[in-house]
Amino acid sequence: MPTANNNYQSTVDYLYSRLPMFTRVGAAAYKKDLDNTLVLLETLGNPHHSFKCIHIAGTNGKGSTSHMLAAIFHKAGYKTALYTSPHLYDFRERIKVSGGDGLQMVDEDFVVQFTESIKPLIERIEPSFFEVTVAMAFAFFAQQKVDIAIIETGLGGRLDSTNVITPELSIITNIGWDHMNLLGDSLDKIAWEKAGIIKKGTPVVIGETLPETKPVFEQKADNCSAEVLYAENKYAITNIQQGIEQITLTLHQHTSGMSATYCCDLPGIYQQYNIRTVITAADQIKKMGWKLNSETIHEALQQVVPLTGLGGRWQVIGRKPYVVLDVAHNEAGLRQLIKQIISLKNDAGIAGVHIIIGMVKDKDIDKVLAILPTDFQYYFTQAQLPRALPYTALQEKAATFNLQGGAYPTPQRALEQALQIASTSALIVVCGSVFVVGEIKV
Repeated sequence: MPTANNNYQSTVDYLYSRLPMFTRVGAAAYKKDLDNTLVLLETLGNPHHSFKCIHIAGTNGKGSTSHMLAAIFHKAGYKTALYTSPHLYDFRERIKVSGGDGLQMVDEDFVVQFTESIKPLIERIEPSFFEVTVAMAFAFFAQQKVDIAIIETGLGGRLDSTNVITPELSIITNIGWDHMNLLGDSLDKIAWEKAGIIKKGTPVVIGETLPETKPVFEQKADNCSAEVLYAENKYAITNIQQGIEQITLTLHQHTSGMSATYCCDLPGIYQQYNIRTVITAADQIKKMGWKLNSETIHEALQQVVPLTGLGGRWQVIGRKPYVVLDVAHNEAGLRQLIKQIISLKNDAGIAGVHIIIGMVKDKDIDKVLAILPTDFQYYFTQAQLPRALPYTALQEKAATFNLQGGAYPTPQRALEQALQIASTSALIVVCGSVFVVGEIKV
């Protein structure tokens, strides 16, 4: 008789093999409507109507922002749910609910039972992997009777499967160049897709704006009679102290002149903007009657990783040499990552930088390679999925940008080689793809 674990593994294998999965096959899995999601949810009794939620979109930072907010609500004593994607190691990372000392992954048994119960519907309407996981998450959150669910969009916003909810608050972290083949070939077009999460009468927090994107947000918000809160207009960021394992900064409120200092265990330099967005969102949430006091917020931001299980955001997994995992995978994300590496190289006595990188085919590879420093040592690799750019092709393309390094068939092999070569005072960073990071043993 198979164990529950075997049942779980066979269920996940079924979901991966039976359903079109964007992370594996790319654009072919992207459904440009909400029809299947609505059918799934209606069959389940519309579970998304039974809990309150916050909806988060953006090119970069939406995962970190989601986890920070979930940590804050959990620490404040609310039964908190969190839906994010993709996962690094276990499918269940996508669906978490408060339990014990932090957020816990959905039970294996629930994944099995839920999938079995809707298999006939799956066979009939042929939904995508993402559509099914959204329905699964919402059903679990309703069953668990959560107080609040933090819901991260998958891709875009307007046509994203999560965009069936009516949130308490919407958040758009920023807009950058990513998924242009699906979201549009200009920043205003991408912004228009992300702005699709703005709902009638629901306030929206915008983390960062550009001249091309701000008018898009304002027009959409005006059409929806939604209040717009710009984080960059609310707070100035000062006194940034960057460490390898934490970041400390001060937020200075423009209107009141008051300041507060925050320490966060997500130490990426880019987290300064996510922290500002989160604090702006928390200000608005408190006005709605949610009890989030200052002490709780400070404590939660110092414990985001243990409270939520977030990985892959400047995640230190080794010392002497430092080994860091970061899921930065597009031009904007990698630009911030490089800024962080150079800052640490100058200030923390780092001797030698080793970059393990693999990418997927549908990214703008040239834009990424063009910004990588030529004085770093590179290890070109690939994740084990159809979308991955072959590691030898990445090495050849990188050579045209004067980036030198060996080619390795798996991220783990690349890391083993880097550990042999790097000195104890060096820095090794694994980046370029969530899936490359996910194949590193931690």
